[in-house]
Amino acid sequence: MNIRSLTRGDGVVIGAAVVLFIASFLDLSGYDCPSGVDCSRFSSPNAWDSLGLLMSVFLAGIIGAALVIVGRLAPRKVVGLDLGQFGTAFTVFALWTAFWTIIDVSDAGAGLILGLLGTLVLAAATVAGPLVPALKAPLVGAPKPPQAVQPPYGGQPGQGYGYPGAQQQPYGAQPSQGYGYPGAQTGGQPGQADPAQAQASQAQQAAPQGGAAPAGDFTPFWFAVPVARPLYGEDGAPNPIAELAPGTWYLAVEQRGQGLIAQTQDGRRGVLQDTTGIQRG
Repeated sequence: MNIRSLTRGDGVVIGAAVVLFIASFLDLSGYDCPSGVDCSRFSSPNAWDSLGLLMSVFLAGIIGAALVIVGRLAPRKVVGLDLGQFGTAFTVFALWTAFWTIIDVSDAGAGLILGLLGTLVLAAATVAGPLVPALKAPLVGAPKPPQAVQPPYGGQPGQGYGYPGAQQQPYGAQPSQGYGYPGAQTGGQPGQADPAQAQASQAQQAAPQGGAAPAGDFTPFWFAVPVARPLYGEDGAPNPIAELAPGTWYLAVEQRGQGLIAQTQDGRRGVLQDTTGIQRG
């Protein structure tokens, strides 16, 4: 599950579901206490006292919200439909039932009124969430791309204290010339290197590095997508294997035509065919 795939519309869905749960404990109908009558012991039933109303309005809306959120975090399909589509159907059904229920009640209580408002916001958020740009924005901001580690004070880039490539020179020795260095021959000039050793060093520097990549090869980079986009399998199958969510950084490991070979957090690799508007890290 990727919590960064949640959008602002999903945040509205979660908030409306919480309101709907609270409304299920409030009175379904109001009452007028006649004068001279003690009504302190009178209590109006709530949704938990009516199983039919509880299931068709309150629990139906909460279950629909849960399906929408789970479908966003872990995309799954049932009978060819996404979990989010089932969740949207539940929320619309809850709104429809709440609307006709409050019409039939002569004196609606706080539970029914708040339940109608909750189902209205819930259904609107699930339907308009994928369509309105303001609701499609990520709920959690994207993390910063990985930064290069700064070397310690006095160290060379990529070589800190104790770095394997930074060989320590003995005190008093010349650079690249330790005690017993071949250039320090008996009777020779101090600091004068052996000609054979110098030629070998020049040949080693001139030789191409084994396994070095050509300058035009692809360099992997981090990127984020502006909107949710499907990731297709490398075998060319028409069905996507994952969905890249905005607000999450992915690693591009290869260029394939106009698309990119991207790797998700769980190690899956696929082809991102639409690369317009991506943000490079």
